[in-house]
Amino acid sequence: MASSTEAAPAALPQEPGHGIPLGEATRVWARVAAFSFGGPAGQIAVMHRILVEEKRWVGETRFLHALNYCMLLPGPEAQQLAVYLGWLLHRTKGGLIAGTLFVLPGFLAILALSYLYVLLGTTAALQGLFFGLKAAVLAIVLQAVVRIGRRALRNAALRAIAAAAFVALFCFAVPFPYVVLGAGLIGFLAARAGLPQFRLGGGHGAGAGVALSDAESALGEATPAHARPSLSWSLRISLVFLLLWLLPTAALSLALGLDNVFSQIGIFFSKMAVVTFGGAYAVLSYVAQEAVLHYGWLRPGEMLDGLGMAETTPGPLIMVVQFVGFMGAWRDAGALDPLLAGTFAAVLTTWVTFVPCFLWIFLGAPFIERLRQNRSLNGALSAITAAVAGVILNLALWFALHLLFTERTRVEGWGLDMELPRLASVDWPALVLTLACLVAVFRFKAPMLAVLGTAALAGLAWTLLS
Repeated sequence: MASSTEAAPAALPQEPGHGIPLGEATRVWARVAAFSFGGPAGQIAVMHRILVEEKRWVGETRFLHALNYCMLLPGPEAQQLAVYLGWLLHRTKGGLIAGTLFVLPGFLAILALSYLYVLLGTTAALQGLFFGLKAAVLAIVLQAVVRIGRRALRNAALRAIAAAAFVALFCFAVPFPYVVLGAGLIGFLAARAGLPQFRLGGGHGAGAGVALSDAESALGEATPAHARPSLSWSLRISLVFLLLWLLPTAALSLALGLDNVFSQIGIFFSKMAVVTFGGAYAVLSYVAQEAVLHYGWLRPGEMLDGLGMAETTPGPLIMVVQFVGFMGAWRDAGALDPLLAGTFAAVLTTWVTFVPCFLWIFLGAPFIERLRQNRSLNGALSAITAAVAGVILNLALWFALHLLFTERTRVEGWGLDMELPRLASVDWPALVLTLACLVAVFRFKAPMLAVLGTAALAGLAWTLLS
C-alpha cells in the first residue's frame, strides 16, 4: 500500500498540476517567496530544496533545464524560474501565481523601507545602520563572485571568458549586454564545433545527495499536454503581456513628454528588461552606472543602501530598481507630493521590470521544453555563466571603490575608461568593517542574515559613538 501511495502524484500525466491542488501550490509559492533571501543563488537553492527535495514535484534534470533557459533571458532568473515551474505545474494560472507571489513581499518591504529612508535617512541611527549594511553587502557580492566562479569556471577557456568580460567592463566600459551576448555567441559556436570545454554540467549547486529523477517526480518525465508548443496560444499570450508591459509607459510619454521623470523611468527600465542579460548582479552593474552617472536619480552611496534593502528583504535582488525609481521621482516630483510621486514610480518600475518576465516564459517555455538536450544552447549557457562571473567582479569593485574610498580618479585615453582609487582617501572604519564581514562570510560561513544584522548594529554603534 505504501508504494502505491507514493506513486499516486505521478498517475495523472495529462492533468495540470499532476494531482497537486492549485491551492496547495499557492501556499508553497508563498512559502518560497517568504524565505527567498540572499539574491538569486539563495532563492534558487530555496526553490530546489522545497520543490525538488521536499515536495518532489519536479525532477533534478527538469529543474536545471528550466534554470538554464532562465539564465539565457534578460532580467531576474530566479523570478523567471518560479514562473516557469509554476507554468509547468498549473498552466498560465500557475505561472502568474508563482511569479506574482515571488515579487510581492519584497515590493511591499522595500516600499516601506523607502518611506523610512527619505523621511528619517538623515538621522544618525539610520545612517549608521546603512553604513554597516554596505560593508556586509560588499562581502556578499564578493561571495557571489567566488560561488559562481567555482561552479562555472571549470576550465581555462571559461576562465579566459570571465577574465575578458571583467577587463572589457572595468577597463574599457564596454556595455555589458554586448559582453554577455558575445560570450553566448562564442559558447554557441564552440559547442557546435564539438569543443568539450563548453559542455554544460549540472553545476548550479542545486544540492547534495542522490538527485530526484524526472520519472520519480510528480510532474513526471513526459511533457505535460499544456506545455506542448502551440503557436496560436503563444501569440495570444504574448500580445496580452506585450500590451500590459508597454502601454503604461507609452501613455505616460504621450501625456507628460519624454523629459518627464516618470516617462524616463518607464522607458529606461523597459529597455533594461530587454538588454540586461546575466542575472541580478549583472543588471545592477548596468543600473548603477546609468541611474547614478547618467540620470542622477541617486548617489553611489544610496545605490548601496538600496542594495542593502534588497539583500535584507525577501524576493528578487533586482527589487532594488524599485528603490531607484522611488528616489528618482521623489527628487523630481514636480507638482506632486514627493512621497506620492515616489510610490507611483516604485509601482511603475516594478511593473515594467517584471511583466516582461512573464512574457519571456509564456512565449518561449513551450518550445524550450523540446530542447533539453540541445548541445549548442547549453554551450551558449556555459559561456554566458562564465562571463557573468566577470560581470559580478566588476560590480564588486565598483561598490568597493565607492564604499572604501572617498576620492577617486578617472583614467581615460587609448580606449581606457575606468575609475581608480586615491589610496590616501581610504575610509578606515569602512575597510575594517568590510574585512570583518569577509572573515565572517568566508572563514566562518556565517549565515547571510546574521552578517547583515551584525554589520548593521556595528555600523550603528560606530556612528553614534563617533
